[in-house]
Amino acid sequence: MAPILALLLAVSSTALADRASIWPEWRLPAPLARPSNLPGQRDLTYPAWMEGRWQLHSDNFDVVVQFAADANGAVVGDRAGNAAAIGRALLGEALLEVADDPANPNRQIALLRGNQRLESTVVGRRSETPDGDHFWADELALQVLHGPGDPRVSRVETLSHYSRHSDGSVGAEQWQASYPSPALGLAAAASSSNHFSLELTPVNPDAQAKPEARVSPCRPPPQSDPAS
Repeated sequence: MAPILALLLAVSSTALADRASIWPEWRLPAPLARPSNLPGQRDLTYPAWMEGRWQLHSDNFDVVVQFAADANGAVVGDRAGNAAAIGRALLGEALLEVADDPANPNRQIALLRGNQRLESTVVGRRSETPDGDHFWADELALQVLHGPGDPRVSRVETLSHYSRHSDGSVGAEQWQASYPSPALGLAAAASSSNHFSLELTPVNPDAQAKPEARVSPCRPPPQSDPAS
């Protein structure tokens, strides 16, 4: 076990910390609850200390991301804006637009060059706050890539651990795994895995412009269920 992960487990032993400890040997089903797809379903909520605008640094990019209180006062991520900022840093002009479904915060669509559309829907979620300085969140997303030819379906699980530091910054670790389409069976072993180390530092809103991103309400395309 990596030393940093052993330290995390010592600080905050939770079901999600235990799942991190067995990465990359992940399998589905995971210990996640299925979010409701009813209109008004609440998004993943974060601790109050995540609210604000942050400079997100990794080995591959530096972008600005944002978390803000929703109408109920819960802190949620700017999913479309954050995804657009990170996506453009990684994909450049291949990413055209990111849009949230206004009726369902668990669903998002990204428009790509080449007449492609990536539809992502969160189908499993769990979060844990073991103490005042640590937050864990795990989400499983069903991804459908529409374009020339038949839709391509996969599942992606992302487990994140956020740690608040005394200087106001936040450290983050993310573990990720991809799985085949559920059409091949709900139970599955991970087909590929990634791990990321991230650092978030607060941004002065008067000194930093918002990241460029075309974010608009989603106009849902005709529904299909290739996984059924």
